[in-house]
Amino acid sequence: MSNSAQSSAASRIAALLDENSFVEIGAGVTARNTDFNLTGEKTPSDGVITGYGTIDDRLVYVYSQDASVLGGTIGEMHAKKILRVYDLAMKMGAPVIGLLDSAGLRLEESTDALNAFGLLYRKMSLASGVIPQIAAVLGKCGGGLAVAAGLCDFVFMEKDAKLFVNSPNALAGNKTEDTASSKFQSESTGLADFVGTEAEVISNIRALVSMIPSNNEDEAPYADVTDDLNRVSADIENGAGDPAVLLSEISDGNVFCEVKAASAKDMVTGFIRLNGTTVGAVANRTVLFGEDGSEKETFSPALSAKGCEKAAKFISFCDAFAIPVLTVTNVSGFRADMHNEYRIAKAAAQLTFALANASVPKVNLITGSAFGSAYTIMNSQALGADMTYAWNDAKIGMMDAKLAAGIMYAGQDASVISEKAAAYEKEEESTEAAAKRGYVDTIIEPAESRKYLIGAFEMLYTKREDRPVKKHGSV
Repeated sequence: MSNSAQSSAASRIAALLDENSFVEIGAGVTARNTDFNLTGEKTPSDGVITGYGTIDDRLVYVYSQDASVLGGTIGEMHAKKILRVYDLAMKMGAPVIGLLDSAGLRLEESTDALNAFGLLYRKMSLASGVIPQIAAVLGKCGGGLAVAAGLCDFVFMEKDAKLFVNSPNALAGNKTEDTASSKFQSESTGLADFVGTEAEVISNIRALVSMIPSNNEDEAPYADVTDDLNRVSADIENGAGDPAVLLSEISDGNVFCEVKAASAKDMVTGFIRLNGTTVGAVANRTVLFGEDGSEKETFSPALSAKGCEKAAKFISFCDAFAIPVLTVTNVSGFRADMHNEYRIAKAAAQLTFALANASVPKVNLITGSAFGSAYTIMNSQALGADMTYAWNDAKIGMMDAKLAAGIMYAGQDASVISEKAAAYEKEEESTEAAAKRGYVDTIIEPAESRKYLIGAFEMLYTKREDRPVKKHGSV
């Protein structure tokens, strides 16, 4: 351990990793630059502790910035140590976890520091999709370091930490908003996946690492299953509006690791386990229940731009690391307001591409409405769903029957429209009608969802799919 062994940087590593598993690399490294009297400064480990250890006996690489050394600023040797960790992690196929607490660029090193940032960005870009990258912002994360956080797959923030590219007081016209706060970065930008105390952040990182693969060629860790694979969920329909409840209900041991819970709450993303296997879940939400079971917020069953972007990024991660995807569909259209209209077309296209492009096993469970183009985008069979299940009271079609009848029989009296709406509902938007056309594989009782989903993903375990030869998509 370096001279900073008693620093918060070291204690954070100790809290994150399995007891006595950390092995430090580069403890003797110090700053090389001599400009602006840096030779007179003591820079133990050059402000960052690097090495490797285990989480639940699985290898991970870690770096922890030491704000007590030149503010934890990044210079040439600081970055070189992090790059060394990345090189080893790529060779060994293990996640990299960065514990960030830095004032940013080291001004005394100028172009050397800028070059160091560039080398780090490139290394992180090459590692993307090969090994999981996790950042925990536990203090300051400003300027170019915020970009590095943005290159990670998951970002955790301590509730009082600060993350910013431009300082809030440097933003033209900003007088009240703390754009560096964890609240802003989780709720408004959606960059932060989890927010909590430092202890909660550390605990949640360990939980996440236990559910995801170490690299793009490994499978996710398998968990022993004591839960009944055929367990019936009698009350599952009560949680249909809030997929966080529904997903917890069908998961082994009711485990649900939600991602970006504070952002775009109309779309739920996270990891569950089915028969011990990790599955990535994406679901539409119409109600958010509090811990006491009361309704906190309600949402229209419509796709929003932020929700589509959130889901697309999550699906891309799952596909890169061979994690099967479950979609839970309850959607009737696109959110109709000016703010959403600015980017809904592009955002919906990104979600469409992410699902169509994903070659992992994909299962769609329709629990409520599945109307129009929004349904098509939410992992319909046409888009590439391998298996589609629908609850027996779900509705699938172009639009709500009453609205359709009102358009087709405009000018007719109410009795005619009601009669035609009933006929349209039966013939065009019932689950039976969709199943007759082959768009639904099986109509199921809601309570039996768990066993059907487990069976589907087991059947799809050896899925192989030929794709056109290309370098990558451009959506």
